Amino acid sequence: MRGARRARALRGPDVEAFLHGLGWRGGALSAATDARIQPLIERYYPPATHPYQRLAGEVRRHLRPDATVLEIGCGRGAPMLSTMKGQAGRLIGIDVVEFTAADPDLELWRCDVTAMTQIADGSIDLAFSRSVMEHIEDVDRAYAEIGRVLAPGGTYVFLTPNFWDYASLISAMVPNALHGRIVRATEGREEEDVFPTHYRSNTARSIRRLAAAAGLSVQGLQHLGQYPTYFRFSPTLFRLGCLYGKLLERFQPLHGLQGWIFCELRKAP
Repeated sequence: MRGARRARALRGPDVEAFLHGLGWRGGALSAATDARIQPLIERYYPPATHPYQRLAGEVRRHLRPDATVLEIGCGRGAPMLSTMKGQAGRLIGIDVVEFTAADPDLELWRCDVTAMTQIADGSIDLAFSRSVMEHIEDVDRAYAEIGRVLAPGGTYVFLTPNFWDYASLISAMVPNALHGRIVRATEGREEEDVFPTHYRSNTARSIRRLAAAAGLSVQGLQHLGQYPTYFRFSPTLFRLGCLYGKLLERFQPLHGLQGWIFCELRKAP
């Protein structure tokens, strides 16, 4: 059984008291605190090294003028997919949220990755997602659906949190009902954009198992680091988090504890 399931559930007051003890005073990140954090980000984690940039670069590498591209969990306005207009034959986005507006250059479907009924078998040349797989409960069905819609030789590139990262482990111990409040306090994001986490496809072992069962081969799997987002409210904790992250980067045996898993899967030709 997962450690998260064995752990004692934390209550709302427990979480708020813990954050308060670390320096959080409620509300959005202050300008003064942000001014102290930004130089640390630039020193330890330049923007070009961010895992999001790595994903974007890999997606661009696979783009072709005649390709059909699918973004899984594209968001309300499909911002990343929108940057690819004119670079692919078809751009399709799916999400469980309501889209902000229709876009004639995009095909946006409100559906779950476990039931992409609007998408034909073998029709997708390139699929990608960012921070999505940790929210999927029925991962076996999700991988099967991805395998179904990918064309022979098609690729699925994704970025997802590593379960063995301390942020994921803490998140797994905190009830999903409290995630929105914590993220709003530490990052300033709206609670409606925070979704339950299950972490059933968030280790190298689970990804390899799920991919094989869906007829997909792992072309690459790498652990990547990032600045400690959830510690932005405390410059002291943020600096310690950066130093910890750099320690993981330096020593190969510790790479598996870094915050992200970057993976490329391929369907047989």
